Amino acid sequence: MADNAIQKNAKNVTFLVIVAALGYFVDIYDLLIFSIVRVQSLHDIGVSDVEMRTKGEFIINMQMFGLLLGGILWGVIGDKFGRIRVLFGSILLYSLANFANGLATDYYTYAAVRFIAGIGLAGELGAGITLVSETMSKEKRGYGTMIVAVVGLFGAAAANVVSKLGWQNAYFIGGGLGMLLLLLRVGTFESGMFKQAEKAEVSKGDFWMLFNNRKRFFKYLNCILIGMPLWFVVGILITQSPEIGKELNAAEPLSAGTGVMYTYIGLSFGDMFAGLFAQLTKSRRLTMLVFQLISVISVIVYLNLHGITHTQFIGICLFIGFFIGYWATFVTIASEQFGTNIRATVTTTVPNFVRGSLIPITWAFEFLVKHFKAQGYPNSLIIASYVMMGLVTVIALLALSQLKESFSKDLNYVEKNDPVSDINIA
Repeated sequence: MADNAIQKNAKNVTFLVIVAALGYFVDIYDLLIFSIVRVQSLHDIGVSDVEMRTKGEFIINMQMFGLLLGGILWGVIGDKFGRIRVLFGSILLYSLANFANGLATDYYTYAAVRFIAGIGLAGELGAGITLVSETMSKEKRGYGTMIVAVVGLFGAAAANVVSKLGWQNAYFIGGGLGMLLLLLRVGTFESGMFKQAEKAEVSKGDFWMLFNNRKRFFKYLNCILIGMPLWFVVGILITQSPEIGKELNAAEPLSAGTGVMYTYIGLSFGDMFAGLFAQLTKSRRLTMLVFQLISVISVIVYLNLHGITHTQFIGICLFIGFFIGYWATFVTIASEQFGTNIRATVTTTVPNFVRGSLIPITWAFEFLVKHFKAQGYPNSLIIASYVMMGLVTVIALLALSQLKESFSKDLNYVEKNDPVSDINIA
């Protein structure tokens, strides 16, 4: 009987990891589809070439703003009502939004629907990582989150392949994949830690708990800051590769879709290697440090590839992607830093606040581009890229130095809504 129970539990955990991984696959597909079809779709709804880059930035910022708001919404729901409700609600919302995006015929409707899609997309990763982290053993949960990330990140490759069928069809297919996954999730189960915390006499899903305790607030802020370089690289350096390619005198026009696809293929393998490296060294902090330092080198190589060819672009995207492949490690660190009663809130808001940090990063980047252009530099995009990469990396490394190692940390505790300590609920 005991053996049967163990086997059943192992099957349940395996099913949960698979469902979470497929959910992240669809999430990444939908998150990046705009970056891939940006030029094609905006041309078709009447955006001129002159406004292509700036209007594209506005739409992606609308999506990121939706992620910011959605991160708070789904995080609170996850801690108050359960992680499973987030998995169902979020995928339903962003799937419907994708169908609507395929029907958009003007710029403002397009931007508004990407905002709604952003709200829906915000819940997927945090709920999945929280469930996996709380369900698997503390020694092996790193493998579970690694699998979620590796499978999920191939959604970028799928999005690039599907985009060849036309941007409207790409959105319709994304919505359809989400609805299919919704049916698959009927068999998922709730986290045991959440069920225990649900009975505890503590505040649950209180977003403001992250701000009413100085130590907790700075820990939360540092969890966000360590992930900023990744989204600067994807959201600007790769998404704007057609424009950067012009300043590098590329042998042929660079494709953002190709760049995103190969960057995320590299990211998938990087996430797998980062997960294994963390398990081997028993240190997520060391993993983050190594990857962030080498990612700077990869960006420097990219920005110095004058006359870059298509083959070189694919190669550098794989290289860059591999060393920004610390996404699962970064999200797992955030999940392991806080108690069960606000863990979903943290794990959902942190990656979305990192994605949302692209908004101020974009503003700062545009300021630098205009500044260097006004100074008469013909390669203002390249110079601004150097400055921003240096800035976000220094901030991330300082934040990392302030976080404690969380590998093998016992997660079965809750946090009190006061400036003092936590309660173990084991």
